[in-house]
Amino acid sequence: MSLWNWSGFFGYLFNPFILGGVFTTVWLTVVSLIAGLVLGFALALMRRSSRRVPYYIAKAYIWLFRGTPLLVQLIAIYTALPLFGIKFTVIEAALLGLALNEAAYLAEIIRAGIEAVPEGQTRAARALGMTERQIMRYIVMPQAFKVIVPPLGNSVNGLLKTTSVTSVISVEELLRRTQVLIQERFMVLELFAVAAIYYLLLTTLWDFFQSHIEKRLGQAGSRLSINEKR
Repeated sequence: MSLWNWSGFFGYLFNPFILGGVFTTVWLTVVSLIAGLVLGFALALMRRSSRRVPYYIAKAYIWLFRGTPLLVQLIAIYTALPLFGIKFTVIEAALLGLALNEAAYLAEIIRAGIEAVPEGQTRAARALGMTERQIMRYIVMPQAFKVIVPPLGNSVNGLLKTTSVTSVISVEELLRRTQVLIQERFMVLELFAVAAIYYLLLTTLWDFFQSHIEKRLGQAGSRLSINEKR
């Protein structure tokens, strides 16, 4: 008796139910990343603030969300908050949990990128009469972006796989739909192999995209260096 069902494996490789889970995984990643970037940028600025209140609020937030598992955070959002009258749907809880968790990590990545820009450049920009917003937009962020992109790309790669944790609150992403089919068809190895292939495909596609971005940034930096020498 064979332990592997090839017809079952190939039959579910392009199964619409599985593909729907892949789509959910992708859009969960995209939406959570965008929300995490917005919140993470705000937290990074608060961490660099000279004012004590925003500094300690951001520091406490990052400490809390980086120091506790995402699984615990999701369960707290979905099951504990309703005790205080705050209720979310499964999708809302998943997006909120992923975004809040991701923001804590992205905040430190963004802060490190900003602090990598030499302070002398910002002082020179202030001497020229530029506002803080102009300095951040035209001087700091274009240079910080080159430092931010590599670890940001790794975070996206990790987030694609981390979405699988939302299956514990019944979000029908790739892993959850795989588990549903396993319960119905009892093809454990075949269906988990299908899920693994799709996770590998998604992360590999992102790796190619990230490499392209880093290459473009490297070329832009090289052209800038040549122009400066001239």
